[in-house]
Amino acid sequence: MNYPHPILAREGWPYIAASLLASMGVWSLWGFGLSIPLWVISVFVIQFFRDPPRQVPTQENAILSPADGRIVKVERCTDPYAQREALLISVFMNVFNVHSNRSSVNGEVLTVQYFPGLFVNADLDKASTENERNAVVINASVEGQNHTVTLVQVAGLIARRILCYVNPGQSLHKGQRYGFIRFGSRVDVYLPLTATPCVAPGDKVSATTTILATL
Repeated sequence: MNYPHPILAREGWPYIAASLLASMGVWSLWGFGLSIPLWVISVFVIQFFRDPPRQVPTQENAILSPADGRIVKVERCTDPYAQREALLISVFMNVFNVHSNRSSVNGEVLTVQYFPGLFVNADLDKASTENERNAVVINASVEGQNHTVTLVQVAGLIARRILCYVNPGQSLHKGQRYGFIRFGSRVDVYLPLTATPCVAPGDKVSATTTILATL
C-alpha cells in the first residue's frame, strides 16, 4: 500500500521533535528525574500521531469507517450539507485513538464546506451543528450506482485544528487519507436512507477496516 509517511503522521513530526528535544534538554541540564514528566508527554505525543496503514475490505457495497473510535450515534436525520434525509453514523475519537481520517467510499468530491464554531465536547449531540467542522460531500460510486455520502470532521473540546486535503472535483478511493484532526474529535457520516447499518452505539471501530454500513 502506498502511504504518505512511515507509521507516524507527518502532521505530528514537529510536535514529536519538539517534545523529544525538550525531554533530552532537561535530562542533560538537570538530570533524568526532572525530565520524566517531559518523557511522559513525549510518549503521549508519539502515540497520538501514530498512523499505520490499513487493509481495505474487498466488499464492494461496504461503507468504511473514516476514523478510529467509538460509535455514539446511529439515527435518521437531515444532512444539512447535501440537503436531504439521511442515515447518520457518528464516530467519536478520544485522545488515544488514531486521528487520521480516511475516505469511506470511492467517488468524486462535490463540495468541501468549512464552518468555524465552538469547541464543546465532541461526544455531545450539539457538537455536530455548533462546533468547528469541515464537510466533504462525495458522489460515491457503489456497484455501478451513484450515491451521496457526506463526511464531516468535527473539532472537539481539546481539538483546535481540522486539516482537510481534498478539493471539489478530486477523486477519492476507499481508505485514502484525506484529513487529520488534532487532539480529540468526531467524524459524522451521512448516508442514503437505503444504507443498512452494521454498527450500533457503543461499538468500537477502526478506520478503513471496520464496515459502518452497506448499500
